Amino acid sequence: MHLNYYFLRQLAQALRTKLVGMQAVTAFSQNKDELILGFAKDGEDFYIRASLVTQFTSLSFPADFRRARVNTAELMKELQGLTVEDVVQHQNERSFYFILSGGYTLLFKLFGNRSNIILFEGQEAIELFQKKFAADAELNPWAMDRSLPQNLPAFEAANGNLRKVYPTFGELPVLYLEERGYNSATLEEKWELVQSMLDIISSPEQFYIIRLNGKIRLSLLAVGEILYTYTDPLEATDRFTRLYLSETGFEQQYGQAKQQLERKQHVTKTVMDQSSKKLEELRHDRSYSQTADVLMANLTNIPPRAAEVELYDFYTDQTRTYILKQNETPQKFAERLYRKAKNQHVEVSQLEEKVERKLEELIVLEDALQALEAVENYKQLKLFLREYSHLVGSKQQEQEQIPFRVFESEGFKILVGKSSQNNDQLTQRHAYKEDLWLHAKDVSGSHVIIKHQAGKTIPGTVLEKAAQLAAYYSKRKSDSLCPVIYTPKKWVRKPKGAPAGAVVVEREKVLLVKPENPFASAPGSK
Repeated sequence: MHLNYYFLRQLAQALRTKLVGMQAVTAFSQNKDELILGFAKDGEDFYIRASLVTQFTSLSFPADFRRARVNTAELMKELQGLTVEDVVQHQNERSFYFILSGGYTLLFKLFGNRSNIILFEGQEAIELFQKKFAADAELNPWAMDRSLPQNLPAFEAANGNLRKVYPTFGELPVLYLEERGYNSATLEEKWELVQSMLDIISSPEQFYIIRLNGKIRLSLLAVGEILYTYTDPLEATDRFTRLYLSETGFEQQYGQAKQQLERKQHVTKTVMDQSSKKLEELRHDRSYSQTADVLMANLTNIPPRAAEVELYDFYTDQTRTYILKQNETPQKFAERLYRKAKNQHVEVSQLEEKVERKLEELIVLEDALQALEAVENYKQLKLFLREYSHLVGSKQQEQEQIPFRVFESEGFKILVGKSSQNNDQLTQRHAYKEDLWLHAKDVSGSHVIIKHQAGKTIPGTVLEKAAQLAAYYSKRKSDSLCPVIYTPKKWVRKPKGAPAGAVVVEREKVLLVKPENPFASAPGSK
């Protein structure tokens, strides 16, 4: 009921008392779908936190607010310095607006998952907080009142149907009436019950935080299990929002994040398994090239324009029947088979890359699921969702590539750069001085990082695998052996003005390894 018309009437009235005469001093966002509005007067501050996320839209009023130093965006700059002259609630609608000095208006449209906050200059919408709702620019804050006939004749004409006469009631007022025998009452008794309840919700003396059917709710009526009682709507909605987010909101968002990650994990593993199976088949299926070899070795034994011929297959040590094309010479037919074999080789390479890429994605998803298991409260969940937004965010965010190749061995994470610029990002921004840095010696290639773990020594087997990756993703990929240098990242520095990926290594050790991807042969291993 926190977005119910009758509660918003009380909220707007309380905001009018609090805000009229105060100046807007800031409007910014530091979390997706969250707008912070700050007002001040005579040393007193007042903040509105508008959280317009799809799952749960709410307004809350923190006593103070510390703005983050990074990842914050200033919005609605025209607001700064404007004075709040009035707060107006729309009739029978879940919206209200601030009348501001200078001809500005700030509209709060609280329509559930389509909520928005729009700043108007005169009659023109100049900024929408939720730009995805572009049609909101056409809203007219001064023409959003809904006039509903809610008198006795209308009630009688609807035969006491609450949804027809009072569509703004919502679930809790209807439940309140049903608990008092509304369904079995006469029409006259129903009208009296409605009027009695309207007296309460139109001028409530108390606001309740309740638990109903296992869910936290804000109510103007004493229904369900009453947890807290307040006399101030600002205090009530602020406490309700915090409780909801820490309980119901946490459970919902946690479950959604877990479901999304597990679904991605299942799809990724399925694709990897299918690609691995196809790859194995192609590696063992050399029929195109082998058939061509047999035909080329027996050109003189094949009659002209033959439709089929029996020839000795020296690969299987058996005589086989080969189907030919009468309008094509055996040599041309063999050449076409060689081209198919070449295409098959290309397909093998593509599948190898696909399997490797899916393995990287699987490791990242497993890491995310392990991190999610450690999340215990809403604050930790917000940090998790921010860190893993490319996995559990919007479709656009989901399409972002994983920044590095990621592998895991014996609990140690191994990161591999994908390009010169990516190498710079990996070494300069994502590696710490205790991490181990590797690179193929004297040739260009990927930077490789083994992430340090406090109190643990990197096993030799992990070091060898990381070195093999450094060799594999370098110009020495086709060599039989490759020297790889390794050193703590603190001994790696980037000279001023050096090109992307170029570094100076002040101390190093060398390991000689075979260039290969040790994870490709055992998908899913760690």
